[in-house]
Amino acid sequence: MEDVAFYSQACHFLASNEPDTDMEEVSLDGYVSTVLTEDEEEEEEELEERVEGYSPKHPYQCTECECSFTKPSHLKIHLRKHTGEKPYTCDECPYSTSVSSKLKIHMRIHTGEKPYQCNICDFRSAKSTNLKRHLRTHTGERPYKCDICDYCCSGASILKVHKRTHTGEKPYECNACDYSGTSLRCLKEHMRIHSDDKPHKCDVCDYSTTKAQRLQRHMRTHTGEKPYKCTVCDYRCIRSSRLKDHMRRHTGEKPYKCRECAYSCAASRNLVVHMRTHSGEKPYKCSHCDYSCTVSASLKKHIRTHSNEKPFKCGECEFSCSRSGTLRVHMRKNHTSEKPYKCSDCDFSFIYSANLKKHMMQKHTVKSKKRSAQEGSLL
Repeated sequence: MEDVAFYSQACHFLASNEPDTDMEEVSLDGYVSTVLTEDEEEEEEELEERVEGYSPKHPYQCTECECSFTKPSHLKIHLRKHTGEKPYTCDECPYSTSVSSKLKIHMRIHTGEKPYQCNICDFRSAKSTNLKRHLRTHTGERPYKCDICDYCCSGASILKVHKRTHTGEKPYECNACDYSGTSLRCLKEHMRIHSDDKPHKCDVCDYSTTKAQRLQRHMRTHTGEKPYKCTVCDYRCIRSSRLKDHMRRHTGEKPYKCRECAYSCAASRNLVVHMRTHSGEKPYKCSHCDYSCTVSASLKKHIRTHSNEKPFKCGECEFSCSRSGTLRVHMRKNHTSEKPYKCSDCDFSFIYSANLKKHMMQKHTVKSKKRSAQEGSLL
């Protein structure tokens, strides 16, 4: 396992305590190449192919292993793998490497130079390998395939990280907490929690985050975009994970099961909240009073009792309220006349779910869970 000895906010350089670990910068999602990943870029692999050989015909033989080389310079570079020597050092940060070409690529982080440009879009990169990977987003090519599942991707390093989802391996450890991740990219993003660095900022509100992906998802709350659509009903959402959870409503699948009771659910987050009913944990606490709760959404609603904030506004009249559910009920009662709660035994329908339950008990002799439990305890 690796732990991090140094983290630079200036260039987002991560230094490992492991002396033999090489780390390189890559460009992800088309922005500045300050994200780190494993030493497996094609550029480096090509260099290793040039300096590593196993034929006894090569005149320059390594004294530590069976490798032999056609040039003494290649042998010299190879020997640094055994000695751990990294003579090429960055003047701006603690980065060092065994190969001069790697230092040249690294320096582009500090200079901002991106000489490799896509001929289809505005993407630019500090490394030719990143441009090669980017071009696959235009061609759709995904040559790297997982031998365990159907996953395929555009880069060898991406595939290596994916395979850790099968093995459970999380080799990158935080030295400030118990976090461990599958890639240096994940660790770099995590380190921002400790440094309070949130470089991705919303230009509409005060929201900022450690991840570009989270900002992209947040922007949908402003644009109203919901790209993930259910194929069975009209449900749409901003997250693919939420759609996956929603689809289980149609299939009835509840893969997340409580270890303490018979409870099971379709979404992992619901199980996390449920477990707090057993532990008594209420991690969300009000800063104005003694109120605490198990769900962040409940705390958000509670805070509005102090601020008197009413962010949910009716588009048909001047009504506003502190809860989205209250606005939905208002719309049904005053504007849409919608009655979504329908009786399965007759033609009655209701605005409120409580009214449907009452109807079922009175007209169809369906017992409530509470009443059934009480009667069971008397037996």
